[in-house]
Amino acid sequence: MGGAPQPEAAAAGGNGGNGGNGGNGGNGGNGGNGAPGSEFRKEMGPWANFALGFTYLSPVVSTYTLFGSALAEGGPPMIWAFLLAGCGQFLVSLVFGEIVAQFPIAGGVYPWARRLWGMRWAWMTGWVYMWALLVTITSVAYGAGPYIAILFGFGASVHNTVLCTVILIVVAALINYAGTKALSLAALIGFSAELIGALIVGVYLLVTHREHGLGVIFDTYGTQGDGSYAPVFLAAAIIGFYQYYGFEACGDTAEEVAHPGLVIPKAMRRTIYVGGAAATFTCGSLLLSVTDYGAVISGEDSDPVVNVLFDAMGEAGARLVMAVVLISFLSCTISLQAAAGRLIYSYARDRMVVGHKLLRRFSHKRAVPEVALLVAAVIPGLIAFGSLVSENALTKIVSFAILGIYGSFQMVVLAALRARLKGWRATGEFTLGRWGLLVNGAALAYGIFAIVNICWARTPEEPWYSNYIVLLSGGVVVAAGLVYMFTTHHYGRGDAPSGDAVPQARHAAR
Repeated sequence: MGGAPQPEAAAAGGNGGNGGNGGNGGNGGNGGNGAPGSEFRKEMGPWANFALGFTYLSPVVSTYTLFGSALAEGGPPMIWAFLLAGCGQFLVSLVFGEIVAQFPIAGGVYPWARRLWGMRWAWMTGWVYMWALLVTITSVAYGAGPYIAILFGFGASVHNTVLCTVILIVVAALINYAGTKALSLAALIGFSAELIGALIVGVYLLVTHREHGLGVIFDTYGTQGDGSYAPVFLAAAIIGFYQYYGFEACGDTAEEVAHPGLVIPKAMRRTIYVGGAAATFTCGSLLLSVTDYGAVISGEDSDPVVNVLFDAMGEAGARLVMAVVLISFLSCTISLQAAAGRLIYSYARDRMVVGHKLLRRFSHKRAVPEVALLVAAVIPGLIAFGSLVSENALTKIVSFAILGIYGSFQMVVLAALRARLKGWRATGEFTLGRWGLLVNGAALAYGIFAIVNICWARTPEEPWYSNYIVLLSGGVVVAAGLVYMFTTHHYGRGDAPSGDAVPQARHAAR
């Protein structure tokens, strides 16, 4: 591709600060210019960057998708999962904020892992995160199917849902192809739709259709049977774990934001604050508006969200809400595609994957990685079509998405902890100072706990392969990545800096 920067120039980002260490033995003080020679244009403002992370985290999408299953599993106290996961992921966002402030490079977790640890660790981190993102794109677009069906008045059959999924993915890709300004506008529109869906609808439900008092959030309604409530709550807590990721997308577009060392860590934290509060309020308003908890817990009411909306607002009002919710699903899909496209591009720019010359093609007119974005649309579309073979197959594949996201997050958190113990001290415009080691360790402990809980086998009556499907799907992705990595050796072909956050490694590289 003519005019493309060399990988080492493109990815050797400074710290985005005012004279801090750029991570490659040079000065990173470019006032937040990020990666020298970057092909991206800095057209994303602070609020658009926050809105991107917010719409990826998407309190409406995640809550509406899992509300029924979480309520059936753990009863009303499942709402406390938002507090549990929010506190844990806030610690992760603090660690990520330090890293992106020093290494404001497009692609997020992959280049961060590369600078903190090395090429092999970064390759596997990016591989796991990439597949988790691609599957999540499918799951979000697929989840919009029933709402599209209700809005336009047709049956939500498997074939119709798959068709709606593909159409939503294509629309999201077209908006991403329009460039950073279009992405920013879409994120802001999605942010507005999320607030309408969360706040206005929530307030309306509480005013007109409230059936219970706040005391129900302490009433398990017998979901634990004769045993402890803890295992039941941890099973229902998947709604919280599914909710609190997306803040990292703020860092995926680091080369498109002016002064990323200041803007992005703040946007990540704001995504947790605002997104978490909106998700908790959305869940709470639905929770207090459900007429019969027993029907949900028994499985008689399998779609309490839709039933509540129709009961409270009538058909016309419910369809209007579906339109707003659909905008939320679309904006979430757009944000996911943007993150996946930039990750794939960052991978290819460093020659870390087969076909890297093609995948690093960049449209200078629109300032987007055109082929990488195409991959971020085509593969999720193919996964959606794969669900036609077995509807349950998609559900099992999607179970890897949460594990993959959390796994790749913790690979970065572990890399940061390792680097700290070897002498790394964050030098960007946002640092945790003396609290860095403690916060980093606590973030890792939370992440390990969340991963164990996600993988825990809870249905001994099911076949073993079904009971351990989350762990098995994760193992398949990791095993395939290891085979790919050590047979192609793409991880070692690029010249971009790696492992240079650690002072000894940086000194040895000179």
